[in-house]
Amino acid sequence: MKRRLAPVMKKWAFWSLLWLVAAAGCAARYIPNTDVEDSDENRRIIAFCEKYRHAVEERNVPLLLGMASSAYFEDGGNVDASDDMDYSGLKEYLEGKFKDTRAIRYEIRYRRIKRGREDKIFVEFTYTASYRIPGTKQDEWRHTVADNRLELIADQQAYKILAGM
Repeated sequence: MKRRLAPVMKKWAFWSLLWLVAAAGCAARYIPNTDVEDSDENRRIIAFCEKYRHAVEERNVPLLLGMASSAYFEDGGNVDASDDMDYSGLKEYLEGKFKDTRAIRYEIRYRRIKRGREDKIFVEFTYTASYRIPGTKQDEWRHTVADNRLELIADQQAYKILAGM
């Protein structure tokens, strides 16, 4: 019986190995340190988002406003219109409360890039933010970990942020 099983086992091992090699060759490649498939366009999008991330850490309000579309609109993710923010509201926030922040550490783990209608690009990510804000007795640090999504639109050779800042 052993002699009959040996050729069957060899064929099974050969076909299993062949399948593994083929599957590995067809597997998607990802941009390092992300869950995003590697492509030239996705690399450009991630580079733009990294520029945004650094601008947040540096509290570079002029750069952040330059990255935002004049059509920027954030609805706060609910039906309450009182927390909606357009470009002028974004500008007011960045030049006010945001500018008062003493220090920011902002890390992003990119999860997915999806294309939508009207050439919109959705960048889904998880962020970790640590920031020092003025307190009553001393500056206090706050920490946040959450999922977010930037909504982008292509703009000449770069992108503009439509929502998600």
